[in-house]
Amino acid sequence: MPDLIVTNAALPDGRQGMDIAIVEGRIERIAPGIAAERPGIPTLDAAGYLVSPPFVDAHFHMDATLSLGMPRMNVSGTLLEGIALWGELKPQLTHEGLVERAMRYCDLAVSKGLLAIRSHVDVSDPRLLTAEAMLDVQARVSGYIDLQLVAFPQDGYLRSPGAVELLERSLDMGLNIVGGIPHFERTMADGADSVERLCRIAADRGLPVDMHCDESDDPLSRHVESLAQQTVRFGLQGRVAGSHLTSMHSMDNYYVSKLIPLMAEAQMHVIANPLINITLQGRHDTYPKRRGLTRVPELMAAGLNVVFGQDCMMDPWYGLGTADMTGVASMGLHVAQMTSRAAIRQCFDAVTVNAAKAMGLEGYGLEEGCRGDLVILQAADPAEAIRLSPARLAVVKGGKVISTTLPQISRLDLPGRPNRIDPAEYAPAQKH
Repeated sequence: MPDLIVTNAALPDGRQGMDIAIVEGRIERIAPGIAAERPGIPTLDAAGYLVSPPFVDAHFHMDATLSLGMPRMNVSGTLLEGIALWGELKPQLTHEGLVERAMRYCDLAVSKGLLAIRSHVDVSDPRLLTAEAMLDVQARVSGYIDLQLVAFPQDGYLRSPGAVELLERSLDMGLNIVGGIPHFERTMADGADSVERLCRIAADRGLPVDMHCDESDDPLSRHVESLAQQTVRFGLQGRVAGSHLTSMHSMDNYYVSKLIPLMAEAQMHVIANPLINITLQGRHDTYPKRRGLTRVPELMAAGLNVVFGQDCMMDPWYGLGTADMTGVASMGLHVAQMTSRAAIRQCFDAVTVNAAKAMGLEGYGLEEGCRGDLVILQAADPAEAIRLSPARLAVVKGGKVISTTLPQISRLDLPGRPNRIDPAEYAPAQKH
């Protein structure tokens, strides 16, 4: 007996009028007319709107979210002032405050159909307070958000005293992805050394790697080359993500023509963060002013799995944000100039299926046998979803509706043209 049948759905691949039957938390069948074959089963009418798998944010900092203004604002708007500000804030953090802010963010994420998040957790503080708090949050939201936690040595794996031990301790506590920040080490040699050491830890422990890499305007910041090489050396192909990679927008084309095939050989995932990359990078430029997004279309064309992450929301680095991954996709589309219909679809994939692949999510997608997780958006197709940032009319987890939002409708009452819109006609109705 199905848990739920979603009726009259438009799917991202263009199919219309489809029903989706969810049985015991998994998608049993996708076809037209299922509801008519099984009367009496609870249904959720998508009303012809787009039904998508949940949104996925493969790069976020949940330990810092909603801390804007604590203890002060980032006046310069730069990456380095944000790091310094976070350093000022860390001694003031409490377990309760970290959990409370993260849980508020998770509630917002669910309302936006965002059901999988990879968060980097700063493990530079000897108290490992952030690790403890985020593990607490992970346990609390496990029923509705897939939350992955990266052991992230924010102050530098080799540069910060005690970071080597702290990273090992945080992994022993339960953080299960190895992070790094090689461009923040004191020298290029130290950065390359940190990449090798961290990849060795991941190989020894059987863990994935997700490294902040080359988040810089410096075209000579080339740690992604080391990351790709160490990925192959330690047999980590397909388990390593390079996040940011903003220096690639400043590298010369000849070097990149050699670099991208090396990255493809390593089967690296690339996680760009459009909102943050274009606001933090290029701050030292006058004009022409660079924007720090990595080479998204070229990396996609080479067969790499490219993802868009949100990175930050209302924290020392970024004072905006909504947990809306269609907005992230929109910014990536504009900055990367990906305006063809096929490219727009690629940008939608970058916050759904590509991100799920980078996170290694089991059973993700809108196919028979996948988990019964989906989102109904007030849009006709992926391009319209990115254009409109539409209401998430319903969010379904394992066949159960966990969030609903009223449709976005403007009521106009103009001279000679009275309003006749009935909002009920636009809202999916759950029927029993």
